[in-house]
Amino acid sequence: MKYSNGFPLRYIHDQQGVALVVVLLALVLLTAMVVEFSYGVYTGTNDLYNWRDAQRLSVMAKSGVNVSARFLSNLLKDPTFKFTEPVEMPVENPLGDFKGNIAIRVEDENGKFNLNSIVPGNQNIREDDPGSPYNRFKRLLTVLLLDVKIVDRIVDWIDINGEARLSDSEAGAKNALLNSVDELLLIHGISKEDYDKLLPYITIYGNGEININSAPKPVLRCLSNDISDELAQRVIDYRNSMPFKVKDDLQKVNEFSSKVYNPISNMITSESSTFSIKSTASSGGVKRVIETVLDTTTNTVQYWKEY
Repeated sequence: MKYSNGFPLRYIHDQQGVALVVVLLALVLLTAMVVEFSYGVYTGTNDLYNWRDAQRLSVMAKSGVNVSARFLSNLLKDPTFKFTEPVEMPVENPLGDFKGNIAIRVEDENGKFNLNSIVPGNQNIREDDPGSPYNRFKRLLTVLLLDVKIVDRIVDWIDINGEARLSDSEAGAKNALLNSVDELLLIHGISKEDYDKLLPYITIYGNGEININSAPKPVLRCLSNDISDELAQRVIDYRNSMPFKVKDDLQKVNEFSSKVYNPISNMITSESSTFSIKSTASSGGVKRVIETVLDTTTNTVQYWKEY
């Protein structure tokens, strides 16, 4: 056996091999630490940039709401102004240092059907009255080709009694007024497809009167069995050329007789007072959305959602 400095050469080779392994392990661990640190710095920086961009977009979206509110305020100062259709205002690169878009949509909530009106404070649904909110909403469901039993599910969600109109309609019922139309998604038996189809025509704001200047065709049709698709279209064509100054002007529409008008006169208005504003700010694939509802008669915010 050969020796070097008193140690067998085989022992020395084994020690060198172990040292090499230790060095390699140390390099692997050091490399892993460097990679992890670099990734942490990268993700941390990205998170910081995303947070900064989100905050910036939030400010821009709020600016869109404020501009829209002032725009509405100025319009409503004119007593002859009538809101007839949703207003969309896309704005590109609104500021020199902001490269992005702001999309604003303003809608009249008075042109929609108020779901909370189905169950009045006295809990009297009035199912036998063709003009009751219960039956008007039933007609809206029919026009939209939706299951009319949805109205009973909403009644059981809102009314204070525990008597089920359908076998499962009291399951998890709130037994109080809706705070948001989004609550429909919580009601047993109402699907996301039902909700999406209803959404353009429903609200929980306003006093329940329908604005004939801004109501879409299905909402106009739900006012009475005597309002056909053709008659509703005549109303829309008339107001597009000359908005209704007062609700009685509805009788100026061809074939809109007093027989049709009189039973619905207490259900309608020609004025707008409650508006929803959706402001979307986007830049570089990131966006911020604010949805709000403003009561212009009291200058109050009734709803605010930011995401």
